[in-house]
Amino acid sequence: MTHRHHHGRCRPDESRSANGKASPNRLYRDPANGYVFGVAAGIAEYFGIEAWIVRVLIVCGLFVAGPPLVLGYVVLGLVLSRKPETLYKDETEERFWRDVRVDPARSFSSLRHRFRALEQRLRSMEAYVTSDAYRVHREINDLER
Repeated sequence: MTHRHHHGRCRPDESRSANGKASPNRLYRDPANGYVFGVAAGIAEYFGIEAWIVRVLIVCGLFVAGPPLVLGYVVLGLVLSRKPETLYKDETEERFWRDVRVDPARSFSSLRHRFRALEQRLRSMEAYVTSDAYRVHREINDLER
């Protein structure tokens, strides 16, 4: 497990989960897809929106809140961890975690429906395996051997 030093003490890296794997539910900066520090790209990835939208909002924000926005951006660039290259196994896992962050209620509703469908399939299989029809089919197959 990696550690960060803070005021002389060693503490676990908060970007890691309990099992040592990087947390997919965390905000990271994404320099691979960004221009300056990768903060805008990281925010865009976290919220599941296009990076150019975040960049436009930042540029517009410069006209409203100039120096504080620049300071905040630089602080985020220094404080946020770099997005690990192996954060997700594949595109499906990345999409799942993005959906969980953006709309957790819908994500959990979708999971609940999937589990209900799986439970129904399992009940159907159990009913068939314990039925007389299954026993007859099995006896016929045993006779053919």
